[in-house]
Formats: sequence, C-alpha cells, structure tokens
Amino acid sequence: MSKTTEQFSRAFYPFLHGNQAESQDLMAELRFSLMQKAHESADVKTKFFEGNKETVLAVSLAIARAYHRGRKILVCGNGGSATDAQHVAVEFMHPITVGRKALPAICLSNDMAMVTAVANDVGFADIYVRQIIALGQAGDVLLGISTSGNSENLIHAFATGQRMGLITIGFAGGDGGQMLTLKDEELLDFCLSVPTSSIHRIQETHVTLYHIIWDLVHTLLEHPAMLSEPPA
Repeated sequence: MSKTTEQFSRAFYPFLHGNQAESQDLMAELRFSLMQKAHESADVKTKFFEGNKETVLAVSLAIARAYHRGRKILVCGNGGSATDAQHVAVEFMHPITVGRKALPAICLSNDMAMVTAVANDVGFADIYVRQIIALGQAGDVLLGISTSGNSENLIHAFATGQRMGLITIGFAGGDGGQMLTLKDEELLDFCLSVPTSSIHRIQETHVTLYHIIWDLVHTLLEHPAMLSEPPA
C-alpha cells in the first residue's frame, strides 16, 4: 500500500487501522448515529405532515380534479429533485398497485436534447418554459420540486404556468425560498415546504409526500362526487 493510499484509508476508514477496542467503539458510535438519523428523518416527516395535512389534501384534490377533467401533470426539478420529478411521473404513468389506472404525467427534466438546446440557445433559466408552452394547456398541473425553493428555472416555469392557466404546485425546503414568496403574492397556487436545513431530510420528506399524494389522488378519483368544482 502506497503512502498516499494508506493516508486516504486511515482518514476515511480508521476502524481498519485501529486496535480491536477502537474498532468496537467506532462501530458503536456508527450504530448510535444511524439510529439518530432514522429517528430524525421520521420526526421531520411527522411534524411536516401534521402541520400541512390540509394543504396536502387540497393539493391532492386539485390534482384529482385535473385528471377528472382529462388533464395531465408536468413535473420538473434539478439534480436530485429532477430524479424525484422522474419518480413522480413514473408513479402516475405506471402504478404498481393493482386496480390503479395509469394517468398522464410528463417529466420535463427527461428530454435532454430539449433541455440542452434551450440552455445553449436561450439560457438555463428557461429550460422548462419552452416545454410548458409547447405541452401545457389550461387546467393541467405543474409540479416543481426544489430543496431550497430558489431554483430560477422553476420560478420561471411557475410564472409561465400561471399565465397559461395551469395549477401550480411547489415542493420546497427550509423557509420555502422564492417559492413561498410566489405563494404569498398569489403567483403560486400551493407551496409545501419541509422546515429543515438538511437536504437529506427534505428529499426524504418529498419522496413520502408525493407517494402519499399519489395514493390520495387515486382514492379521490374513485369518488367522482368529490371532484365537482365548488360554486364560484
């Protein structure tokens, strides 16, 4: 083992180089740490849903009504949130629960030719705007996912969606960032923000959130009487 390799190994895997007692102490610390993280994750999710259950139900009802009218979902995000956007689209398009129908959903992050064309020719802030203009119609749902709530391309996407009459929904984290500002200014229909600074806990809660919304939407679609629009 070279000196550089050994230094790396000692820095990142110290339990391989210490005595047996040190290794046992480290593994005990890691066991404690992993359980702390698991409890923290569960606690963040529980508090989030307790504080946002009415909004989650309202979002689910809005999506179910959109599907009831024959509309679709457009989903977008960046980085890990782009992966979540893909996950949302797959859940609706390819339901794994027997008896649940496939529903139209498009992940705007997936079309790399389109994304890179717009990023190159216009700018990264507008990579979703062009797709929304081409694919969206009034009554569709636009869901944007961002751990910070500050992704510029999502803010532009929401502005475009609002102008076109789409239902706009933001998943955020921390203080909600610019997404919450849009909601306060009535330029975003719904904003669900996970109040923690941990990116991991935000993303974990987002996954649970869209799985629960998926289930609620399908349940609501089984009760058409719930989907009639309230009187103006």
